[in-house]
Amino acid sequence: MKLHKILIPALMLGCGAMLTTSCNDYLREEPESFIGPDNIESSKTGVDTWVTGVYSNWLYDMFCWDEFPRVLELDADYISGPDWLFGSMGAGNFQAESALDKMWNGPYNLINDANTAIRYISGMTNVDEAYRNNAIGEMYFQEAFCYFLLVRAYGPIPYMAGDVSSTGQYNNSRRPVAEIYNHIIDLLTKASEMMYRRDDANYKAGHVSAGSAAGLLAKVYATMASAAMPAGTEITVKTGAPYRTVKNTNGDDINVYRAPSAEVFHKKAVAGYENMDSHELYQKAAEWAKKVIDGDYGLYTLTSYDNLWKYSHHTDSEMMWGIESTAGDNTYRTGIHAYYEGTEDGSGIITTGGYIGCTNNWYSLFDDDDYRITKGVKHVWRYYYQTSYNGAFYYPQSWSVKVTGRDPQGNYVQEPEKQFSDLGYAYQYNTSSECLAFTTKYSDVSDPTQAYPESFWPFLRYADVLLIYAEAENELGNMSEAMTYLNMVRQRSNAKLMENPVNQENMRSQIIEERAKEFACEADRRWDLIRWGIYLDAMNAIGRDDSNINKARTERNLLYPIPTAEINVNDSINSNNPGWN
Repeated sequence: MKLHKILIPALMLGCGAMLTTSCNDYLREEPESFIGPDNIESSKTGVDTWVTGVYSNWLYDMFCWDEFPRVLELDADYISGPDWLFGSMGAGNFQAESALDKMWNGPYNLINDANTAIRYISGMTNVDEAYRNNAIGEMYFQEAFCYFLLVRAYGPIPYMAGDVSSTGQYNNSRRPVAEIYNHIIDLLTKASEMMYRRDDANYKAGHVSAGSAAGLLAKVYATMASAAMPAGTEITVKTGAPYRTVKNTNGDDINVYRAPSAEVFHKKAVAGYENMDSHELYQKAAEWAKKVIDGDYGLYTLTSYDNLWKYSHHTDSEMMWGIESTAGDNTYRTGIHAYYEGTEDGSGIITTGGYIGCTNNWYSLFDDDDYRITKGVKHVWRYYYQTSYNGAFYYPQSWSVKVTGRDPQGNYVQEPEKQFSDLGYAYQYNTSSECLAFTTKYSDVSDPTQAYPESFWPFLRYADVLLIYAEAENELGNMSEAMTYLNMVRQRSNAKLMENPVNQENMRSQIIEERAKEFACEADRRWDLIRWGIYLDAMNAIGRDDSNINKARTERNLLYPIPTAEINVNDSINSNNPGWN
């Protein structure tokens, strides 16, 4: 859905019930042409105005200025980048990350705005009932998704029964995790019944649909189920310190890449999920995922890999929910392309950006012919010494000798390789270890020289539904069924198909690894590690990563700190999450 600025109270008075007197800090400046609720007619156009206004929160409040992806993405084992970007969020210093406030304020603003929209849309009597219900269902979905973000990030959180202007409720206390999930499930269940199917004549491409709600329900149930599994459950992850220290011919200590090793972790209990029934929840996850797979909400398919990340295919059925921005729009803008791909000059040289990439441990997960690295990773060089750029270079790691001027033992290479020198650049002879695999997921833009081209950020894909179904079936004891749907995702990427699951634990680890490969740089990995109770083990096994970013974590990193401003003004919240002042 392409979003444009709609000036309605839902955009102007979007301070959630949690913000109270600090609301002035977060209020958006009232524009000259303000549209009040009484100016919005009772019509389909009026309904669309409210809906578009609520959706606008994603770009106007959260994704603008390139900040929100950092909060969702940077704290994970397989992703890294330069210290100036990863030194706070990516190194576990959450309270030093200025963008983190958006993780709290943004979703609550949107929840409040959605509640306001529901109140006004519900009173529009001159609108077809199905059209009105679909709009309300979209608002329910948006609320549910925001609560899902919040409960995974903060644990117990406040619940808003309605918009602030109608309830007058500013000081809401934190509610238990289970209670928040029950509310999410209720919202999504209603949304699945109220919204159009993808094949409905009135469905608008790019909007969420009944299938989006069903798919998200499957993911919500699977999140609860995995978190509720007994402590001690075995999960294997390929990880470990990225380097071994050796001496070169001069006797100097240098770091040399090592292959990651398979380590068996034992699940830790996840706070807030202790009294949930994992088996029952996985049954629900499988049920909702299968409804989507069977076409109960319209046809969903995997897009061919060659088209998957083309911007022209971002409304394909695989893309069940995501955020689209407009090229060159300085208000609703994101720097997704610049941060993940880099901005080019007219000759194709990366001049800035390309800050967020995947590590050697991640790259080593793949078969050699897997499209997700043969086509999904940039296989070019970039140069530290360029005056216009001070960033990283690209994979594969076997090229490191060409880039660093050192052999695997750390000795200087005396003769430059012709392929490298033909470009007219010299070697950089330093000990920098920053060598990351940069995704091509966000590379298809009309103008790669533009800092803010059009972009699409996927929140939910059909591939996720397939892997959730595989995960649920495996935990229910149906390994063969699980393998079938795991292989559907692998087949699309030309990956080696699984032929015979060894046991349930092996299949579980295969699915978790597949998720790491499939959803890299889609803001899913941290939340997968946490729900499986292996976040601390996986991060601490690395220590310092490829870019020398500290991955070591403690118990306090399991939850984000609540913004201090919120605690200061909300009388119902008198303490922060454990380990945060």
